[in-house]
Amino acid sequence: MRTEAEIRKLGMKALLRELGDVDTEIFIKNMIREPFDYTEWQRTLWVDKDVAEISKEAEKEAGND
Repeated sequence: MRTEAEIRKLGMKALLRELGDVDTEIFIKNMIREPFDYTEWQRTLWVDKDVAEISKEAEKEAGND
């Protein structure tokens, strides 16, 4: 199991790699400013898709299409 510090470090690396410096800063600013309920977000994220559709999209994103 990773420590909280390790998770934060990996998360920042992922954000910087995927978004770059400026967009990472914007993302963090938005996350801090807006109230965000991760659990509620997960409940409504894919309400209109079944498991097969989600899996297909995940494979496509991973380059396994």
